[in-house]
Parts: sequence; structure tokens; C-alpha cells
Amino acid sequence: MMALTQERKTELIQEFRTHENDTGSPEVQIAILTENINNLNGHLRTHKKDHHSRRGLLKMVGQRRNLLTYLRESDVQRYRSVVDRLGLRR
Repeated sequence: MMALTQERKTELIQEFRTHENDTGSPEVQIAILTENINNLNGHLRTHKKDHHSRRGLLKMVGQRRNLLTYLRESDVQRYRSVVDRLGLRR
């Protein structure tokens, strides 16, 4: 399991931001959470009994779900765009 590097986080922010100084929009938060979730999934495949990390994963998934729900209710276009770009909802 590798924590998100500062460089990767900056890349994600630049890819998903809605304006120049944007670091906290739902799109950016969802992208960062998705990256963390994918990393943790790989970690948990190797370490099946790591229940502390599994709890953190479930919290992140819940947080991402709430952000996606908020985005879907406030602006469907932005929601669809983020879901497509991140490959969520197969």
C-alpha cells in the first residue's frame, strides 16, 4: 500500500479542478478518494486480515458515495462527467 504522493495528488487536482485555484470541489475530492480506494484495494488483496485498513476503506467509500450523491443532485452533467472520467458505475 502506497500513500498518495504529493505529485500524484497535484496531478489529480489539475485534471479534475473546475477553476484555477480549485482544490476542494466535489470532483477533486472524488478523484482523490477514488485513487486512495484503488490503492487500498490492492493492499487488502495481499493482506486479507488487515481489518483496520478495511474500515478506513469503507469510510472512504461512504464519503465518496455521499459526494457523488451531492453532485448528482446539484449538477447532473458534472456528475456524469466525473463518473465517466473515473470509470465508476460499470
